[in-house]
Amino acid sequence: MPLMAVDKQRLLPLFVLALVTPACLASGGEEPARFQIPRDGSVVELDEGNFEGAVAAVDFLFVDFHAPWCGHCKRLSPQLDEAAPVLAGLSTPIVVAKVNAEKYKKLRSKYGVDGFPTLMLFDHGVPTEYTGSRKAGQLVESLRKLVAPDVSVLTSDAAIKSFVQEAGVGFPLFIGFEVDESSIAEYGARYKKKAWFSTAKDFSEDLMAVYDFDKIPALVSLNPKYNEQSVFYGPFEGTFLEDFIRQSLLPITVPINAETVKMLKDDDRKVVLAVLQDDSDETSMRLIKVLRSAANANHDLVFGYVGVNQWEEFTEPFHDSKSSQLPKLVVWDKDEEYEVVEGLENLEEGDHGSQISRFLEAYRAGRTIKKTFGRRFPTLLGVNALYILLLLVAVLVVLMFFSGQGEEVRQPTRAHQE
Repeated sequence: MPLMAVDKQRLLPLFVLALVTPACLASGGEEPARFQIPRDGSVVELDEGNFEGAVAAVDFLFVDFHAPWCGHCKRLSPQLDEAAPVLAGLSTPIVVAKVNAEKYKKLRSKYGVDGFPTLMLFDHGVPTEYTGSRKAGQLVESLRKLVAPDVSVLTSDAAIKSFVQEAGVGFPLFIGFEVDESSIAEYGARYKKKAWFSTAKDFSEDLMAVYDFDKIPALVSLNPKYNEQSVFYGPFEGTFLEDFIRQSLLPITVPINAETVKMLKDDDRKVVLAVLQDDSDETSMRLIKVLRSAANANHDLVFGYVGVNQWEEFTEPFHDSKSSQLPKLVVWDKDEEYEVVEGLENLEEGDHGSQISRFLEAYRAGRTIKKTFGRRFPTLLGVNALYILLLLVAVLVVLMFFSGQGEEVRQPTRAHQE
């Protein structure tokens, strides 16, 4: 039968299907809408229509799930605007996007967003919540670390210098000179959020002098933030290598602050803590140098210091400000207990090295007195738990008062703090 004679009623359903199918694919999510990566590195606004297309089109997508009424979100916004073009210009580009999760509830539900802002890094489509710093500079450093290889392979002096330069000062670095990649691959993955890892081959003797090692294989640890460097010659199996890496994540003597207290949580060693009046004066600086020597000889302990002038709330549980003499040494378990050696905890003027040695000898012999913080436990916020509880109660009362004025205040299930 000739084509022109085909029944029009039989062709009509096929014609309608041909028109409808592409639209259904585009809107139904089976085939994501095309996504255009912005050339200027600006922050992209995503919705339920283009979100999956963006995830499919971009290797690394950093998404801010926010709500218009959220104060934290409003403060974060200019930080993302500042970081976005820098992240887009990296050798491994990262596209920054925003989603109004209050409006697009399907995306909010799909990715388990229960507080604002929630930040997620999509690595080739796989989401991971980001909980690091939200300041533009540190945000760039942290994300650049997350998208880097677990272990970089360096094949020349120029590549090594470039690796160190690009890593910056935000994280410790490990360079394995003629160290087999398989020896450190496990640690490169485990400590990906905390340090840079690399293996180096075809390097010159000049570079050996720069990094102060005289035989291979050698694993060099660099901590640019604290201007520290150390070398590990093996053995590269068992717990020896892991102990070196784990201990090198912290500076040799740790300045106690909100950042380093968080880092100490992942270290199972106790802390020999020097409580000072001011950790920046000349006397304290000399004492910190002595602590450094003690730390190099006692790797089973962490050596830290904190100044009353720098963080008074943290130091309160360790000494009585009215009668306690400073500097003072304690051994802190990083929880609610610490130990003192009676007669040796207060450092007198003179030979601090001998005094610290006697303190450590008495500690190892068990000649200590254990004390507990109770309600005065030093928190990351620098105030005790009772004050926090009172503050939360006060905030709750204020919120209840305003909610009773006829205006419904919608709060997220979980609020992310800055």
